[in-house]
Amino acid sequence: MQFTYYGHSCFLVEVKGKKILFDPFITYNELANNIKVDTIEADYIFLSHGHSDHIADCVAIANRTGAKVVAVFEIQEWLNKNGVTNTHPMNTGGKWQFDFGTVKCVVAQHSSALPDGTYGGNPIGFVFTTEEGNFYYSGDTALTLDMQLIPGWATLKHAIFPIGDNFTMDVADAVKAADFVQCNHIIGVHYNTFGFIKIDTEAAKKAFTNAGKTLHLPAIGEIILL
Repeated sequence: MQFTYYGHSCFLVEVKGKKILFDPFITYNELANNIKVDTIEADYIFLSHGHSDHIADCVAIANRTGAKVVAVFEIQEWLNKNGVTNTHPMNTGGKWQFDFGTVKCVVAQHSSALPDGTYGGNPIGFVFTTEEGNFYYSGDTALTLDMQLIPGWATLKHAIFPIGDNFTMDVADAVKAADFVQCNHIIGVHYNTFGFIKIDTEAAKKAFTNAGKTLHLPAIGEIILL
């Protein structure tokens, strides 16, 4: 399983030969100006919620690649109205068998509105169960007790958490979230992109190390094997 980081909360995971892109926000991220968005290929795009810093490049990438976009029903309807027809609607608590594995939608404590201000439905996270390993992407979220349910659905190899504070969990809460989901290998996202979410990355890594866990903070454009 291969993980490529594109900055902020945008990353791509390759599972069973399928390229799965998450929360595409590249064009408007000044820190990701080394990424050529028109070269990114995707078979699937998963959207955690409708905020522009998670969906800004979705329509363009979906139309260029033909990727199937997976999102809550309200975002799917918005995408259909904006010319994206290859979509799959889901919502909290539901699961679906895709050709790379099973995905379950789980609670995320956040908000969601689409770029034009229309209602974006529930924010969600995703639990992926695959033959190459299981992982959890929480989406933008606060620490929530619902995370304690996740080990009942999957034994995780990795989890992807926001760590930037202000809009989401901070580092301390992300360490606690790792306890809740019983996962010791965490990839941090949603930090340092804007002034509101600047963090001390070395202190963040130390906090996880002190808790007996590993925090991975890949550089933008970096590929790591999970």
